[in-house]
Amino acid sequence: MIKSITGTKDILPAEIPYWQRLESIVEKIFSSFNYKEIRTPVFEETNLFVRSIGEETDIVGKEMYTFNDKSNASITLKPEMTASVARAFIEHSFGKLQPLNKFYYISPMFRQERPQAGRQRQFHQFGGEALGSPSPLLDAEIIIIAFRILSSLNLKDLTVKINSLGIPSSRENYKNILRKHLDDKKNQLSEDSRKRFDKNILRIFDSKVELDQEIIKNAPVLIDFIDEESKNDFELVKALLKQSKVPFEVDTKLVRGLDYYTKTTFEIVSGKVGSQNALCGGGRYDLLIEQLGGAPTPGVGFAAGMERILLACQNEKSLNLPGEKIDLYITRVDEDLTQKVFELAVYFRQESLIVELDYLGRSVKAQMREANKLNARFVLFVGGEEFKSKKLILKIMSTGEQKEYPLEELNEIKSFIYGEVYKSYPNY
Repeated sequence: MIKSITGTKDILPAEIPYWQRLESIVEKIFSSFNYKEIRTPVFEETNLFVRSIGEETDIVGKEMYTFNDKSNASITLKPEMTASVARAFIEHSFGKLQPLNKFYYISPMFRQERPQAGRQRQFHQFGGEALGSPSPLLDAEIIIIAFRILSSLNLKDLTVKINSLGIPSSRENYKNILRKHLDDKKNQLSEDSRKRFDKNILRIFDSKVELDQEIIKNAPVLIDFIDEESKNDFELVKALLKQSKVPFEVDTKLVRGLDYYTKTTFEIVSGKVGSQNALCGGGRYDLLIEQLGGAPTPGVGFAAGMERILLACQNEKSLNLPGEKIDLYITRVDEDLTQKVFELAVYFRQESLIVELDYLGRSVKAQMREANKLNARFVLFVGGEEFKSKKLILKIMSTGEQKEYPLEELNEIKSFIYGEVYKSYPNY
């Protein structure tokens, strides 16, 4: 038997309503902040991610799905979305169309890492990018959007962590200070952290190795060495978050794993998804567009893992959706009325009702069992003496009441169903 590839997962019909609920919240909240959806190809030139994410990162070095196509070009399934949005921004000259562009996306991503709870090799992210302004107001806005989406899912066990990475010059100065502090402890670090020591020492803070964390526990922190402009911007971001009633804590060890970040950085973590607890993260990246060949353009954004968020919802039991129902089940009473039942189903489906009928030649009793299993709101009986008298019987499943309608008055049946459904579900 052929099974799905390790690290991939089928999203089954019973799970889809939860995904759709999350997607609808994402779309609604981003739209309220005037972000426009963008969709980019699933694969890009490999060099896009090498130049943006950085050759020394785990993503580029270990995790990307990269291959040569038939023209021998190096192609990569996208491991993250910011680089793709940046490439589209440059390619389509968005910066010339208007000074500020705000995008959001919902998309699959691909990383060849060890599968674990809430993280697959094909996974899904939503996120937003605001390109064109260095204003800290946008930093705060991005964090507020992320927090509002997660709060709208009724998640309670959330912690917003923020930090500032400063501008590159102050960060380089800090790296030298950190390198001197850790120099005599370098050989005690894990193999990955020893490599990071030489190539990008800030990444040692990302290490999950307990001994590494113990070694860096008393290390000087970047925020004490950032430039005055970054300090002022960070103070404004904190003030805006307080004003917007977004709870947060400053985490001086928080560094983002990608090379293009500057100034504000943040994560929102959950206590309900195990050790890999970050639901979303992001920050400011004022150098990325120029790094990819565009005009200097400041930017800020975030990405959120949808599988991990839905796992948190499941663990907190926060996303309780009403059971799925169909509007109408049409029951065939007489075997020779199959074609008529099909005709009626087509009519009511054209009227935007969710309709099902029997395709297996089952008895009336079996059809009614199926209607109950599907949580049908109404059952329409076609056949028997009533049909001979050109009448149809509509049963209201919640009460057991039955109503009789002339065969030619299908519009009356439709209007009644609409009315009953609307009373129960005002947003129907």
